[in-house]
Amino acid sequence: MGDLTGETGLSLVADIGGTNTRVALARGAAVDRGTVTRYANADHADLSQVLARYLDEKGVTDTQITGVCVAAAGPVHDGVATLTNLDWRIDRASLGQSLSADKVAVLNDLQAQGHAIGNIDPADLVEIVPQPPVSELAAKLVVGLGTGFNACPVFDTVGGRFVPPSEAGHVSLPSCGGAMQALVEAMRKDHGFASVEEVLSGRGISYLHRVLHGESCEPAAIMDRLDKGEAQAVATGRAFVQVMGIVVGDLALNHLPFGGIYLVGGVTRAFAPWLGPFDMAGVMRAKGRFSGFMEQFGVFVVKDDYAALTGCASHLARL
Repeated sequence: MGDLTGETGLSLVADIGGTNTRVALARGAAVDRGTVTRYANADHADLSQVLARYLDEKGVTDTQITGVCVAAAGPVHDGVATLTNLDWRIDRASLGQSLSADKVAVLNDLQAQGHAIGNIDPADLVEIVPQPPVSELAAKLVVGLGTGFNACPVFDTVGGRFVPPSEAGHVSLPSCGGAMQALVEAMRKDHGFASVEEVLSGRGISYLHRVLHGESCEPAAIMDRLDKGEAQAVATGRAFVQVMGIVVGDLALNHLPFGGIYLVGGVTRAFAPWLGPFDMAGVMRAKGRFSGFMEQFGVFVVKDDYAALTGCASHLARL
């Protein structure tokens, strides 16, 4: 991958969610963890207010910032981010002008996670499926489960890293008969369309539980009951992981991530202890005559909650 720490300027990186924005300072691909600060979006009119407040609190002037990269929880098109759950418009051109930065980038939050791969502490990676030895240029895949669902491939080339945007959570949920067929039919009745995100997300845990058991329950309560071994919660957890295995397996065949599959997001981390017991790997590999082929893809859970910030810094260091 080359040396990513040659950048000597001070960069500003931000991870914008629907509720909070986290901001930090970075040099090269390294984020200064001690500078990470969280702000409530509701207390600010727009991102520029957040960044101005942050720089003032840190005693840093905008002229000291040579690069700025923000990750936004929503689609990004032509340098403009439209947040899914927040009425903010993030514009690359305006961002650069307000901060006088030479390098400016706006990424989808999952793209930022993709740019972090290779710069995450190995201690923050939980191996679910062993990764066979491959070239460092082998494609990788990042899959995020949190408030929503998304996935994006990561391509490393001699010309640099390319992480294309995606809205993979809004594709059709696979229907494989049995319980899956019943789930798809229920979703079509309730939502008019059976999408992946309506199951593989925080709210999806509750929806799946209601379809299976006719009971409305918050995700945190379901996870707590799962930890205690309560039968209905275990059934919900097992079904969730199996849907996850099917979808991740399909994505692996789409993108051929011989360099590994990296699972990110709060829901992913919550389910990490259950991916083995509920055989996520076995379900992912169950692709008929291609089952053996599927053994080439390692799977990891990323525990680092600051990975999106690291990805922003890493992306700037490569520009």
